[in-house]
Amino acid sequence: MATGSRILWKGAISFGLVHIPVGLHTAATEQGVDFDWLDKRSMDPVGYKRINKRTGREINRENIVKGVEYEEGKYVLISPEEIEAVFPRTTQVIDIERFIDAREMPFIFLEKPYYVAPINKSDKVYALLRETLIATGKIGLAKVVISTKQHLAALVPSGPALVLNLLRWGDEVKTLESLDLPPEGSKSISAAELKMAKQLVAEMSGKWDPEDFKDEFRHQVMKLVTKKAKAGEGRTVIEPEEEAPQGGEVLDLTALLQRSLRGGKAPAKEPAKAAAKKSSGRASATQKKAA
Repeated sequence: MATGSRILWKGAISFGLVHIPVGLHTAATEQGVDFDWLDKRSMDPVGYKRINKRTGREINRENIVKGVEYEEGKYVLISPEEIEAVFPRTTQVIDIERFIDAREMPFIFLEKPYYVAPINKSDKVYALLRETLIATGKIGLAKVVISTKQHLAALVPSGPALVLNLLRWGDEVKTLESLDLPPEGSKSISAAELKMAKQLVAEMSGKWDPEDFKDEFRHQVMKLVTKKAKAGEGRTVIEPEEEAPQGGEVLDLTALLQRSLRGGKAPAKEPAKAAAKKSSGRASATQKKAA
């Protein structure tokens, strides 16, 4: 539940003059089977190398640049400074821009859910928004910045919680124009066929229970893993220690995320002389303390 999980993001829901302090909690987990690559001769882990696809040779990190393909085989290079300059400005606000009927939102746009929980004694206004959405049958369309990326999102009531569903942008969903589909209300279906189909649907209908549906492939693989481990067929794999990458300044997305969660800004860089003077002052103070 949201109350027992770590808050991933703190901010506020904003619409009109209403301001609701909230925290986001993950509402889904990835539970696929992770097959690692191993060297069957030594059981050493096999990693991914930075390989030049044309020459087949490994290249150093400092020789790697980022490019965006704008035509087939043609790229524009984008520097780390240019990327950082156009990062979305973090506002720590789930800014609701419009309310729409819940039935208007196609499932194809839904991408990733988060639980939204009240913080800083905002329970009453949180409940007010939730109950209003339930009573009106509306959901809120909002924009929010998470992990330095701007998202379109839908704020949806679900039981006692509000859920923030990240959405795909409009130009990320393909249109139906290229598909050859039968027209809606097709006259080729007879009344008898439709009646029997409705009867079959009625017989197969039931209540939604997520426990009834599981990833059978994952469960079968993990069952096999458990069986083999109990039979003593497990192997020990020792991960080799990796050296910290060297080179020029690399864009640190983790640091940017941490600063966005604190709602702060990057500390201004000191001039070289000022930094040297401060360092000298610290050294002098240390010497006096030691004396």
